[in-house]
Amino acid sequence: MRSLRHAFLFLIAALPLAASAHTGADAGLHHGFAAGLLHPLTGPDHLAAMVAVGLWSALTARRAWPDLLWAPLGFALMLLAGALLGLAGVQLPAVEPMIAASLLVLGLLVFTQKRLPALAAAALVGVFAVFHGVAHGQELAAGESGAALTLAGMLAATVLLHAAGIGAGWTLRRSHRWLPRLAGAAVAILGVALLGGVA
Repeated sequence: MRSLRHAFLFLIAALPLAASAHTGADAGLHHGFAAGLLHPLTGPDHLAAMVAVGLWSALTARRAWPDLLWAPLGFALMLLAGALLGLAGVQLPAVEPMIAASLLVLGLLVFTQKRLPALAAAALVGVFAVFHGVAHGQELAAGESGAALTLAGMLAATVLLHAAGIGAGWTLRRSHRWLPRLAGAAVAILGVALLGGVA
């Protein structure tokens, strides 16, 4: 019964059905640690990607340590790098399509539970994380001040969302295996929908 309750909570967190990619609508982002902490939770594209990274890591890890940490660490570090680039005014092409593509790829990885070498997994999610970070950084650059605290909050939220995905994946890796596959399919479909919107 407890595992079913965990699975239900996981579905609530990992299956956002409505999304809007970052199109500049929230460029007036409020600043501060709390605002940064909440911001990834209000953008279903970022929320789904961050949970999916943790979920995929837990489902495919051969060992609890350090295997399941490579991809989340890669994502968090490259998200920070991308956010700093965005704050500095660096423009990357196709930010929105790459964010959408990240959901498609991560969703498929969760669905298939494809195992990659640790460094390859970190590199793959890291490339996508740069684009997520640039989107955040550009939003922050539109504000007046307090970007450092806001960015710290975003990074903390990223780590927490990865941890939520890891916890759910570790709980479900030997039972209710259809739930992660359903979540992966939902994230991939979300990516396809977003790709259709920015194409």
